[in-house]
Order: sequence, then C-alpha cells, then structure tokens
Amino acid sequence: MSIWPDPGSLPECSLVIRRGSRTPSDALSCGPRTRRNSRGAATVRHRVASAGRERAGAVNVSQRTHMSGTWRRWVWVGVVGLLGLAGCRTTGSGARQETPAPATRHEVEFEPVTVTGDLELERLNDEELFAGGTSAFAAEDFKQAARYFGRLADFHPQSSHRRQALYNAGLAHQRLKEWEEAYQRFSELADAAAGQGEALDAAFRLAETQYHLERFEEAAAQLRVLAGRVDLPPGRRLEAQVQLGICELEAGQREKAENSLRQAVSDYEALPDKDLVDKYFPAQAHFFVGEIYRLNYEDVLLDPLKGSDALAKDLNYKAELLLSAQGHYLRSIRVGNGYWATASGTQIGAMYENMYNQMVNSPAPPELTGEEAVIYRQELRKKIRVLLTKSINVYERTLEAAERIGSQNAFVDRTRESLRKVKELLLADAEADPEAAPPPTPASKPHS
Repeated sequence: MSIWPDPGSLPECSLVIRRGSRTPSDALSCGPRTRRNSRGAATVRHRVASAGRERAGAVNVSQRTHMSGTWRRWVWVGVVGLLGLAGCRTTGSGARQETPAPATRHEVEFEPVTVTGDLELERLNDEELFAGGTSAFAAEDFKQAARYFGRLADFHPQSSHRRQALYNAGLAHQRLKEWEEAYQRFSELADAAAGQGEALDAAFRLAETQYHLERFEEAAAQLRVLAGRVDLPPGRRLEAQVQLGICELEAGQREKAENSLRQAVSDYEALPDKDLVDKYFPAQAHFFVGEIYRLNYEDVLLDPLKGSDALAKDLNYKAELLLSAQGHYLRSIRVGNGYWATASGTQIGAMYENMYNQMVNSPAPPELTGEEAVIYRQELRKKIRVLLTKSINVYERTLEAAERIGSQNAFVDRTRESLRKVKELLLADAEADPEAAPPPTPASKPHS
C-alpha cells in the first residue's frame, strides 16, 4: 500500500504506503503555475547542455536507462545544436619542421542515445510555449503539457517563465506517474534549506518523486531539512515531519519512524490554533504509528510446537500489539480526516480477520491428548467467533462513516470486499457448530 494518497485526497501541496500488506497514494495535486505564490513547491535539477545558442533544427537527446530492474526512465541528456565542425592547423613559415611524435589513439565509448526533434514546437517562442502548456494542463492533457513546458525550460533559459515551466513540467510528469522525469524537473528548482515559492514547493515534490522511485533515504534527508526549518509555517513543518516518518518506515527504520511520527503528533497537539493545520497530516501521523504496531503484530508468529505455555505468551503479546495498533488507528479516525478515517477502519477490521486466520489454522499443542485437543478446538472456536464479530462491526461502521462523509477510495472498496468475506466465514463457522450461540447483533450506530 502506498503512503502517498491518490490525486485529490490531499490538500494543495502535500506528500502520502505501498504494498497492500504493508501500509496504505499522487497526493500532491496543485495546478500548473502561472505565477508564483507564497508557498511554492518542490523541483528537480534537470540540466540541459546547450551548444551556445538555439539553432534551427535543434533536437532533444533522450537516454534510456533502467532502475531496480523494473523502473524504466528517460533522462534528458542535453540539447545538441546542428553545428558544422571544421578544423585547421597553421604553422609559421620560418619554423623548422620537426618529426612529429607518434600519435596516440584514444577511443571513447558513449551510452547509446536516441535523438529526436520537435519540428512543431521549434517555431514557437517562450510566451506561446507557456500558453500552450497551460492550456494543455487545464485540459488534463498532461503529455502535451509536459512537452510544451519542457521545450520552454530546455530552449529558453532566459525566459521569465522558465522557473514556472520547470515546475509545471514536473507536475505534468507527476500526473503521468513518470517519476524519473518529474524528479529531473523538480530537482533543478528545489531548495530545501532556504527556498521559498517554487523552490520550496519543489523540495516537497522532489521528496515525493524520490519516494515513488524507492529512494527512501534520499527523500528522508530532504524532508529532515524541511522539517527543521523554523521559518516555515507550522503546517508545512508538520507535513515534512510526517512524511519523514513515512519514508523512514519504508526504509525499514521502524524505531526512527515512530519517533518522527510521534514528534509530529506532539507538535500538532502543542499548537494553540489547530485550525492553522490541515487535519490530513495529524491523521496520517496517527495512522502510520498504527501501521508500525501492525507490522510488529504481524512479526509475532503463533507456533503451537513451542508448547502451550509459549503459545499462550505469544498470543497475549500479539493481542497487546493488536490493541496498540487499534488505539492509534482510532486516534486517526478521531482527528476527522475522511481519507485516513476510512483507511484506519479498514486496517482494524483486517487485523481481527488476520488474527482469526492465524488461530483457526494453527494446530493444537503437541502435548495435548486426543480428547484434550478436541476441547482445545471447541474453546478456540468460541474465541475466534468473537474476533469475526468484532471485525464485522468495525467494517460496517467504517462503511457507514464513509457513506456519511461521501468518501470513496480504495480503502472503501477493500472494506466492502472484506466485510463480505468475514460474513461468509462467520456463517460457515455457525453451520459447522450448530450449538454455537448466535453472534451478537452489530451496533446500530457507528462509534467514533
């Protein structure tokens, strides 16, 4: 599951988990820049070499590379003018000729590149390119927008629109999930240490592209600088602090991630006016602290072969971790952000469902006799029936809350499917044990 939410789920500028089994994704959705604002955004350094000045027929040079075996990226290598090359050697007439030393032959091998031209756009000036890119972005033609803004940024280095074009080109690539191309554009603008306006927003966007490229430690380093800037508004510092914790979690640094996320929660609680901060980020922080405890919960395996005493100890510890994770998910729900409230409810129900699956599929401890094993199974069925009922209650309340606030996202769809599966499990369990008491009736109203 991805930590970056879907487009439209975040405020104007923000950063969100991946793998369905790990944690809950293009949360930063600002429109294209037509002028600077007070907040700005993240950018990527995209150096384009120029052969003096733009010449007719100049072309873009693209180079294909691969990252991590699965990511394909295009790196703009430069712009080459079609210049004629001529060489000559002159010597003085009175100079005595000397026998030249044997020439040393050097061979230089370059990576293969693809050279392309854009005859349609080469006739347009920077104003026309900027207008064309803005229109394309507004029409959600992000391929065309990236093309226009990229042409302006690469071929008009002196244009007053260049910084805005760089940022907007990065946004267009981001909407297309072309993370490497977005990275290249945002990096040229980003200034995490002192940037304002586009340079500041570009720094946040740069961290997001690094996250999607799985460069978690690089993203964390960028966000750590942003979170430490006392000149930023509380909301932006909180945004950076939360996203720092998420990247640390993705990098496998759970302890550091928990410290960063708890610091974000503490900073939020200390604010005299919490309305200054979007609820998205404190809710996200609580959710990911819950995710850390969920991962710890999943690490505890129930092994009956270790004996009944060890099994009971592991089961109690696992239950404690489940309740801890549930507590943080509930805190996320109480913050009041629809996206993370739905996600939290989904995760709570999934944990109860997971506990049921582990308990029902584990064998009886080996020291039990045949009759004792039967009794063990009967008692176990009573316990796990309670887990199924709790899971159903949580799923139903989550869906009720989602319908009430009009939330529709991947977590809602997942919750509906999980609710259907758990109800089928409970029905099958009741049919297998006709003497079992009927499950308690779900609460008529959702609980906060």
